[in-house]
Amino acid sequence: MDADRAGTRDALLWAMCWLVLIGTIVIDAAIPTVALSGSYGLAAVLAGALVTVRRTVVTGTAVVAASAMSFSWNDNLGSLEWGLRLVVAAALSATAVAIAASRQRRERRIARMTLIAETAQRAVLRALPTAVRDVGFAARYVSAAEEARIGGDLYEVVSTPYGTRAIVGDVKGKGLDAVQLAATVLGAFRRAAGSTPDLTGVARELDLVVTSVAGLEDFVTAVLVEFGLDGSLAVVNIAHLPPLLIHPACGALPQVLDTGDPVPPLGLHPQPTLVRTTWAPGTRLLLYTDGTTESRDNQGRFFEVTAHAGLLSQGTLEQALDRWVSALTHHVGHQFTDDVALVLAERRSDHT
Repeated sequence: MDADRAGTRDALLWAMCWLVLIGTIVIDAAIPTVALSGSYGLAAVLAGALVTVRRTVVTGTAVVAASAMSFSWNDNLGSLEWGLRLVVAAALSATAVAIAASRQRRERRIARMTLIAETAQRAVLRALPTAVRDVGFAARYVSAAEEARIGGDLYEVVSTPYGTRAIVGDVKGKGLDAVQLAATVLGAFRRAAGSTPDLTGVARELDLVVTSVAGLEDFVTAVLVEFGLDGSLAVVNIAHLPPLLIHPACGALPQVLDTGDPVPPLGLHPQPTLVRTTWAPGTRLLLYTDGTTESRDNQGRFFEVTAHAGLLSQGTLEQALDRWVSALTHHVGHQFTDDVALVLAERRSDHT
């Protein structure tokens, strides 16, 4: 489908180049006192900037041919003016082909980089299970980089002897260094979550790992959640945004969980505290990164999480996150300035 759209777009742009060429010829022929044959090359330059090399060559050939034939309506065959304009048209056409070739090489390099980045991102962020025990899950990742969907936001869900555990975090920085640190944090979480009984102990293990591998100015924020088999929630917040509870009751207000006093991020030796609460069947929990709350519209207004929480209360988890991402994309006008990671969980009934 994307290839079809790209082909249609390329054909339309090529048609526009031909319209420029034909329009210039018509004006040149209609006004004998104005010789525009040297301007035919603008159509070739436009093609070089917009369409493929092959189509640019075809357009450039047509430009040179039209310039050569312009004597028939300009009545200047063999004159210095005719010769100069023919040379200009040929030079512009050759330049257009060079531009198209250079642009296509650059686009191929970007495509390869994008593929590498997406592969790295998929290796870091594995697909979440749709359900673990009595908790359903869905996740989304929105990258701020158009050329490469890569960044330092992270999430994971694992089943452990102590309950289902999840993490959503954000690495300071961008690019491959941030992805490398995110991968290290996720690997440490997967190991510690299954072997450490206390969720604060998991946080301390992550801090040791980040401290040992991160630079002096690098750190990671994260929120850890343990979904107990008895409907309990245990939350450890390390300098991250607190989770949002969306209650199933009609008209019930969303609840930003109180996760205790702020602590430094991972890598700066936090002393995290554990907060316990419960959630009823049907309740949903949103874990998210600050790319959500720091998103601004064209008037500088931030995206309000609680005001949009109703989008998450209806339909499946996948549908709810699709609505949320659509609203966020509309709010920022399709221009994200930071990556966004989202995990939406739902407690299902004991018999689901």
